[in-house]
Amino acid sequence: MFTGIIEHVGTVVSLKQAGDSAYLTLEAGPIVADLPPGGSLAVNGVCLTSAPPATTKAEEKDEVPAGHQPEGTFRALLMGETLRRSSLGALQPGDPVNLERCMPAGGRFDGHIVQGHVDGVGRVASVEDNGLWRTVRVNIPADLAPYTVEKGSISLSGTSLTLTAVSPADADEHWVEVGLIEATLERTIFGQVKPGGPINIEVDILAKYAERRAEFATLTAGKDQP
Repeated sequence: MFTGIIEHVGTVVSLKQAGDSAYLTLEAGPIVADLPPGGSLAVNGVCLTSAPPATTKAEEKDEVPAGHQPEGTFRALLMGETLRRSSLGALQPGDPVNLERCMPAGGRFDGHIVQGHVDGVGRVASVEDNGLWRTVRVNIPADLAPYTVEKGSISLSGTSLTLTAVSPADADEHWVEVGLIEATLERTIFGQVKPGGPINIEVDILAKYAERRAEFATLTAGKDQP
């Protein structure tokens, strides 16, 4: 589990296709110093599992050579489901990415419950400079709009944020807005986002559980009718 508090901005080294999957290699800095193979790291909000260094010539091409992986390098296999659900498949060498280690037991819970399971991809619609902070509007898939509420929580590219405004339920195109302070702009990729850029979206898990419970309650109530 994660909290959406970004710990480091890493850099993409390579993204290599492997059938319907891909190997992603990052320069992740000191936060992966003690991350073993099999450990978890959220990359732009996607929970990924640390893979061993490349071991074959095909994998080594244009990537960090096996046995020479420098400290701070993170490597993961992106399966087809991950590529379909998130924006990771569009990453290019040199791109910045938000990184967060999983929350330790007894750790401080500064954000909100983030699973690292992306629900869909949105697009930055606008970025408004307000002096010491910015307003960012993100167009979101219509099926995710019911899980958004003003002053509620959302994870955008792994960053725990509070929704300052949401589109009306009958809108033709759905969107959400967030306000970003200097600390967020400096410590995450949001200082560099521009209109048109992809944003990974994970809606509040509590909203999804509430909807699922309501579905069963409605079904049970229907069966109880004479």
